[in-house]
Amino acid sequence: MLPFFLRAQGNWKAKPMRDGSKQPKTALSQAKAPAPIPPFQKGLGFMTTELSSAQIASLGWNLLREDLSLPTAVLYAEKLSHNLAWMQKFADRHGAVLAPHGKTTMAPKLFSMQLAAGAWGITLATAPQVAAAYQYGVRRILMANQLVGKQNMAIVDALLDDPGFEFFCLVDSAVNVEQLGRFFRSCGKKVQVLLEIGLQGGRAGVRNAEQLEELLHALSGWRGQVLLCGVEIYEGVSEDERAILGLLQRAREIAGELARRDLFQRTPFLLSGAGSAWYDLVAEAFSAADLKDSALVVLRPGCYLTHDAGSYAAAHARILASNSVARQMGGCLQQALQLWAYVQSVPEPERAIVGLGRRDASFDSGLPKPALHLSTAVGKLQDAPNCWRLTRMMDQHAYLEIKAGDPITVGDMIGFDICHPCLTFDKWRYLSLLDRHYQVIDVIQTCF
Repeated sequence: MLPFFLRAQGNWKAKPMRDGSKQPKTALSQAKAPAPIPPFQKGLGFMTTELSSAQIASLGWNLLREDLSLPTAVLYAEKLSHNLAWMQKFADRHGAVLAPHGKTTMAPKLFSMQLAAGAWGITLATAPQVAAAYQYGVRRILMANQLVGKQNMAIVDALLDDPGFEFFCLVDSAVNVEQLGRFFRSCGKKVQVLLEIGLQGGRAGVRNAEQLEELLHALSGWRGQVLLCGVEIYEGVSEDERAILGLLQRAREIAGELARRDLFQRTPFLLSGAGSAWYDLVAEAFSAADLKDSALVVLRPGCYLTHDAGSYAAAHARILASNSVARQMGGCLQQALQLWAYVQSVPEPERAIVGLGRRDASFDSGLPKPALHLSTAVGKLQDAPNCWRLTRMMDQHAYLEIKAGDPITVGDMIGFDICHPCLTFDKWRYLSLLDRHYQVIDVIQTCF
């Protein structure tokens, strides 16, 4: 039976996947349709009535003609397609599958693009995020987090009314296992879990053998209710490559031991890890020959879809230099998300003020970087000078350091690359999707 909020939308059919399981279709006829877009929205063009994204695409809006209200967040269709293909190819060549982390974008149309490109499922972080993705058609979700609290469990319980919905969450304590067991027994449901292994001083995850045995003992008491389906790690809590390699080795050893003890209740069991910085190490370690016949390796990067000009760009450079598969593939990830803003003021010879602020862009891992400049004086789009840089951001303004005499004036448009996709997407309800000519061809809605 479908969850109450989709019961009127019909049935679906499953199709076989690489691991032999059934992956339900994510057809739009099954999913909630995107809501019409109300007028006067941040980052879009002038509208006096609500329109669908298809209707907006037919209006012929163009970024460079100033048809959008700046500041605006835009995505480049060709670069997105390139990044989708690049990461899927990387996973395929390591014998792994992708469950991209959806919290990066929380954009249902982008989820659909990832699934259509070959993703095995979508990763999310919270029960409300899981419910949102389900409503828009996602039918296999790995919640890379512990499921704690009655209302959060109730959300998942409602989704599990759909027999075609496959869900996994993480456990790292006997206490949580007991909570899950009691709740889902009362609902007459089963819940699939992955054992999380963690680093000392890091985030969640079992730290030692004593904790592990306590958790396994609790699972044995709920064997038909709380189903152990694999092992999971999140290596991104560390920047120490040796520590990450140690965590990966430990996870492999524990997974192998649990398999020998016949404790997994899924075939193949899942072996999952990989944020957006160290997915190469995870792919190499988890795709080792001794586990490939019994484990399905699930990689979970999210930021690859749009990439960035900050820490993930540096991580990608390391991967291209050190991973033989990435080198042989050729090409690299491309920056597919930009923020555009007007020059508001040039109050000093070496300073311009730009209409872009903390309410528009991430600032936790670096300020946005000027990439493109459209001058109103000459009407020409060109690369921004290398010397230009943001030095400070306030709520709605940014300080741009320039050189005295640089050809920049009020009304010029500047395109900025960003340094953290996750905390940029969550500041935008709508992002325009552009073709190579900066023409708006779709509108991507988020559901944070």
